[in-house]
Amino acid sequence: MQMLVVKPIARWQIWLGKWLGILSLNAALLALTGACVYGLLLWRAAKLPAAEQAILNNEILVARGSLKEKSPDDVIKTEAEQVLQDRLKQNPVTTVDLPEVRKQILEQVKAAYQIVPPGYERQWKIDLGWRAKLLRDQPLQLRVKFNSAAKSPSGTFDVLWQVGVPQKTKLWRTEEPMSLAPDTFHEFTITPDLFDEKGVLTITMVNPNNTALLFPLNEGMEVLYHEGGFGLNFARGLGIILCWMALLSAIGLASACFLSFPVAAFFSLGILAMAFSTGTLASVVSEGTIMSRSSETGKLSSSVVDVVVVPFFRAALGLINLAKGFSPIDSLSSGRSISWAELSLAFGQIVLLLGGIFAVFGIFIFNRRELAAGQATQ
Repeated sequence: MQMLVVKPIARWQIWLGKWLGILSLNAALLALTGACVYGLLLWRAAKLPAAEQAILNNEILVARGSLKEKSPDDVIKTEAEQVLQDRLKQNPVTTVDLPEVRKQILEQVKAAYQIVPPGYERQWKIDLGWRAKLLRDQPLQLRVKFNSAAKSPSGTFDVLWQVGVPQKTKLWRTEEPMSLAPDTFHEFTITPDLFDEKGVLTITMVNPNNTALLFPLNEGMEVLYHEGGFGLNFARGLGIILCWMALLSAIGLASACFLSFPVAAFFSLGILAMAFSTGTLASVVSEGTIMSRSSETGKLSSSVVDVVVVPFFRAALGLINLAKGFSPIDSLSSGRSISWAELSLAFGQIVLLLGGIFAVFGIFIFNRRELAAGQATQ
């Protein structure tokens, strides 16, 4: 490094040159590994029976877009706040207990949108938007998941389905109840052109069991449709992984600008470990304290340290989610489409924003650092 900085080259150019060199090496290794994985996957898939190959090509080795019902989070929060205000008028609570009461009411209101009691039905209206014209004459897949507090002797529950609106659209319904297991995802294909003139697909579920079923808001119902092939989708997934590697390279170089090699390695590993601890960070942020619940009262304790730790965890969680929000592994393993827009957003958030922050910090430290100190001679 001392031999490089005496050259007529700006230090920021040296830093970026090293980052690009590491990134190029990572890209070459990632391309080689990705090609081997892709070839091995196709080779192993070709050895499966024809029926299993058809399932694999329709559900996994494909790029499928997904649509969900519009999130009712804002409506739920509004209703929960109204219920809270009504309850406070009748039974006032202390300031300390207010967050816990608000959380309980929010969960109660949310449960009303998720739980389907015995003998009742639940309806989803999913707007296909501009995609409705492109999805004409194409079959769609429904991906559903539900939970149950009670267990059935067979381990499954009967579910009746109807897609479409009588006398307005084509109808698809199950003549016999589907026997589905709880706490797992189920996919099944429905016939084409079941949406109305506005592109709204109406899905109705009837619960004939003696037990209530709970369909989570985020993953209870999803419509999947064909968007493209697996090869290009796999390449876009590798592109997101390369964005992660670019960020890790920037973190390593930035830490090496002011730390020794062993300490820089531990510092980078520490940041990586924090990225894998988002569950703990989110729990601390949601509860507002790092302390545990009291064994006597069952209430959360508080600490003076929370004043510093909780805001730090909240900021760290926000930054980590900018990168961790993109998961090509989950998408590829379930046949989901990784769009060019998602790849571009990943590049912007992970490489340009987060990587740029570490790059600016690393270049600043590198410009200020004295690499060789002259020694006086006698």
